[in-house]
Amino acid sequence: MAKTHLYQTQLKWTGNTGEGTANYRSYERSHIISVSGKPDIPGSSDPSFRGDKSRYNPEEMLVSSLSSCHMLWYLHLCSEAGIIVESYEDEAEGVMQETADGGGHFSEVTLKPVVTISDSSMINTANKLHEQANKLCFIANSCNFPVKHSAKCLVSE
Repeated sequence: MAKTHLYQTQLKWTGNTGEGTANYRSYERSHIISVSGKPDIPGSSDPSFRGDKSRYNPEEMLVSSLSSCHMLWYLHLCSEAGIIVESYEDEAEGVMQETADGGGHFSEVTLKPVVTISDSSMINTANKLHEQANKLCFIANSCNFPVKHSAKCLVSE
């Protein structure tokens, strides 16, 4: 039987400058994302949409979620395969296309992990595990666009 998991978050808009949403320019896009017992995340919209560039926007959070989920699965799979990962860094990027009606959608996300492992004989296996991690990632499996990866595997000295 499949397990079901429930995730609860809270969101509070903090951008009312006194006029509410009287017009498109009268309010800030600032908000706080909260999860009980954890630090708050300051959110806004992308600066292209009148957002605060010092706050996280939903598009960045989506790309970060994909990057994080992939890494966690990858580390798990490496652990099971006997691969010792010493470091993992990713500079993920997502491409979003705006549509004529003002909406939009992501067309792809590319993860670019650089992984350092301890044993050179495990490089091929380490590289292949990115495909498996991509197949297992809960977030990637929930997307209607391709999640690609361009990984690099290094061996520690």
